[in-house]
Amino acid sequence: MIRYFTSNPASKVLCSPMLLSTFSHFSLFHMAANMYVLWSFSSSIVNILGQEQFMALYLSAGVISNFVSYVGKVATGRYGPSLGASGAIMTVLAAVCTKIPEGRLAIIFLPMFTFTAGNALKAIIAMDTAGMILGWKFFDHAAHLGGALFGIWYVTYGHELIWKNREPLVKIWHEIRTNGPKKGGGSK
Repeated sequence: MIRYFTSNPASKVLCSPMLLSTFSHFSLFHMAANMYVLWSFSSSIVNILGQEQFMALYLSAGVISNFVSYVGKVATGRYGPSLGASGAIMTVLAAVCTKIPEGRLAIIFLPMFTFTAGNALKAIIAMDTAGMILGWKFFDHAAHLGGALFGIWYVTYGHELIWKNREPLVKIWHEIRTNGPKKGGGSK
């Protein structure tokens, strides 16, 4: 569990935990909180992007937010394991808040206080930035911030740059799967 399902730049295994750690949690409460937020925002982003693009975004976000966490830990010298889906979930939350900034949100236990999605995103980014600068250790603030920034970038630019230009790569992939790789770099 510690070797493959927690991400840590000081570990001997660096790459696979960047994805696998998004599927492990410290406690039942940790998992429930993450799954509640994912459930709350996932239907909106699936409606915007579609199921396939959502899945690609979510899995990529897990890796990217863990990479940002690695960079933050190495830069500050604060090594230690991280786990959980919150970096990827922050991508989903930030993507929805960026696409629907005037959407109304509320905190689960305080539903009488509402705020816009755009303001919620600004507050979350400010809190995670402060957490990184001040060295707060309750959350992996670098992973949260990396996930949020990736979500903002993806819905603003990534869809056009990546998803809409995937067709040539998909054709090559299908050709390789159907005919096998080309030998010698030339055409058949």
